[in-house]
Parts: sequence; structure tokens; C-alpha cells
Amino acid sequence: MDSYLIQVNGRGDHAPVLDVHLKSPGNTISPGKAKGRKPRWAVRASEMSKKTFNPVRAIVDSMKVEPNPKKAMISLSLGDPTVFGNLPTNDEVTRAVKEVLDSGQCNGYAPSVGYQSCREAVAAYYNCPGAPLQAQDVILTSGCSQAIELALAVLANPGQNILVPRPGFSLYKTLALSMGIEVKLYNLLPEKSWEIDLEHLESLVDEKTACLIVNNPSNPCGSVFSKSHLQEILAVASRQCVPILADEIYGDMVFADCKYEPIASLSTNVPILSCGGLAKRWLVPGWRMGWILIHDRRDIFGNEIRDGLVRLSQRILGPCTLVQGALERILRRTPPEFYQNTLSILKSNADLCYAALSAIPGLQPVRPAGAMYLMVGIEMEHFPEFENDVEFTERLISEQSVFCLPATCFEYPNFFRVVITVSEEMILEACSRIQEFCEMHYQGAEGTQDMECDK
Repeated sequence: MDSYLIQVNGRGDHAPVLDVHLKSPGNTISPGKAKGRKPRWAVRASEMSKKTFNPVRAIVDSMKVEPNPKKAMISLSLGDPTVFGNLPTNDEVTRAVKEVLDSGQCNGYAPSVGYQSCREAVAAYYNCPGAPLQAQDVILTSGCSQAIELALAVLANPGQNILVPRPGFSLYKTLALSMGIEVKLYNLLPEKSWEIDLEHLESLVDEKTACLIVNNPSNPCGSVFSKSHLQEILAVASRQCVPILADEIYGDMVFADCKYEPIASLSTNVPILSCGGLAKRWLVPGWRMGWILIHDRRDIFGNEIRDGLVRLSQRILGPCTLVQGALERILRRTPPEFYQNTLSILKSNADLCYAALSAIPGLQPVRPAGAMYLMVGIEMEHFPEFENDVEFTERLISEQSVFCLPATCFEYPNFFRVVITVSEEMILEACSRIQEFCEMHYQGAEGTQDMECDK
């Protein structure tokens, strides 16, 4: 009969180590000498890490260009409303967190899906007749990014595909590819204020399609879908029996002349996972508080998707408990004037930027209706010295110290994205520099023909 020999090794200031090895009659296997295995170092990165690719970081990090030292840098690239300090959150929001911190009651672990009282608060805040919610329909997450990750992970398996907007937020593709999920890009139409090309969308659906991502209001477009267009999207999803992952982090961040409709409020049968959070509307992206709202009026998801989300949430024990503890007060106490003031600033900046860039030959901005962004088309034929939007934006940095993201980051070349959360003074200065840059490099039809003849 085999027996086990246990010996304690330890000397000097090293802690004792238990060595366990098998001792058979006439055969002793020494530690570290397992049969058939030659010990060697072979530490490699996981396949998941190798598949993880963020196009924004890849493009921006490769833009090794120095700004013009004679001009202060104006960065219109980062979708963080707190960067320049002109859009602080409301005092009631910070006071709510301070009260929780001082109470000492939220310093421990919370349930992985969030405190029950917080889930009830979110459900009550977003509940509406067309899309009723209860606490069990809410999963709290570490920011909207984790909400999107969990929603993708519960809906799609490796080898399946998801439908993603083009142009669209790069994180969808980053997360999907790392999970072995294929991404199919459906087109948005700039000439229709970035509405979805519904015919193209439906042509992409096949038997392996796991979900459709709808981002409204949009990053990077700043577009807001009308009620009728959302109903058309739902009709496609219903015909094809494809659930929707709704990225609504910019929900209610729409300008006064527009109306935001949560897509779930219009759905009678399409099941929807709606992802949102505090980051943008409450101007606290670093607080990492997000949520998934489960809308399943026909019980198509059933218990399986709900249980799957709970299990996936247990991999990380939820968002910050201090912010959770403050969440009900944040939702209840934040005054309407705060939201209105934020939107007033954003709309004013959007109008200024759109008007200024529309007057520049060679640029074609698309007027936004919400969120924090504006997309600008580049008539590349009038800027023949630049190969693409990446080169265009690189030179804009080196000559004018204005940093806009090339839309290649969003799978949409020959556009660039402007963030409109900076001060009015900075917006006007940036637009003035962009105009100077374009006037320097613009070539009209005659100049373009002359260059072609010279070749």
C-alpha cells in the first residue's frame, strides 16, 4: 500500500515549508522530480489578455507628436467632464457621500449585486408605466463599463457575434474580442443625424447573433434617437428575435429641443438589458457606480439570464459601498436645476462649436442633440497632404496644440470627435486654432487639380 511522507523543511530566517510526496515500497519520488516533467519556467500571458485590444489607446499611444510649445494645449479628446473643473457635481451629491462616510455604516462588504435598499432606489428612480422595475431587476456594478461587460458575458458565448454601431464606443469591441465574441459593425448615417441604417443592421443578423447594442444618446456622435426611430429598431430586434443591450449612460443628457426615450419604455416584447450609471449625468465618473436594468416583460430572459448576472457579479463584490450608501440620497436630493445647468452649458458649447466649424472650408460637423460630443467630417480631398484622419489630428496637435480624437478610433475614418465639456473660452479658442490650421492646409478644387498634374 502507498503511503505519504511529510517532512518540514526550514532553515535560517525562512518559514518552514511542508513537502508532501508519495512513498511506495522500493520507490521514492523526490520533491521536484515528478516523472515525465522537466521543471522549467514557462510563464505566458493568457489568451484573453492577448485578445484584449483597445483601439483608442493603440492609436493615441502611437501618436508620438509634440504639441506646439508656443501654444497652451487644449485637449478635446477625453470624455471626462471633470477634467477642466468647469462642470463640478452638485453639493447635494458630495454631501450624501460625506454623510455615509461619517456614519461608518458602509465600510464592509455589500452583496455582490448591491445593497437591497440601493437597488430599490434605482428601480424607483427609473420605473415607468411602459417599463416597470423592481429591486430584483437591478444589478449594481462598478461603473457602466462593468455593466456592459456583465451584460455581454451573460448574453454571448465565444463563437457568437454581437451587432455594434459604427461609429461607436470602442469598449464594446475591446470586451467582445477578449471573450472570443465576434463583432459585426452596423452603419450609422451622418446625413440622418446618425440614425441607424436599419437595412444594413438587419442584413448582419444570423443564427449566431447574440445581441444588438444600441447606444442612445451616442458616444461619439452626440446623437439622440427619436421615438419613431427607436420603434423601428425594436421592430428589427423583434422580427429577428435578438435581445438588446442598451448603453444609456447618457440617458436624459439631451438638449432642450429634444426628448430622450429609454428604449425599454417602448418595447412590448423585446428583452433589454439597459446599462447606466452616475458617471456622466451626475459628473462623477471616478466614483464607479453603474447598474444593469433588466427589462423582460414577456419573460424571455426568464431566470437563466437573471441568475447568470448574479453569478457573474460574484466575481467582483460590486461597486464602492460608500457610493452605494449615498445612492438613494443622490437620486432623491439632486436638484433639477443642476441637470438643467449642465445641459445649458453643453448645448451652448455645442452650438458655438457647430457654428464655428461649419464656417471652415473642408469640415462638415454634424449637429449633436445630446451627450458631450460632436463629430466632424474631414473632406480629405481638400487636405491632400494628409493620408487620413490620424495624420490630420496629429498635425493639428503639433501645429496648434489642439487634441481631438481621430474617428478611426471609432471605426469611422475621415472624421474627428470633439468633446464639448470645456469652458466657452476654451471652445472658442480651439475652434479659432482649428480654423487657422484648416486655412493653412486647405486646397480648393483648382489647387487639387494642380497637385495631380504635378505628379
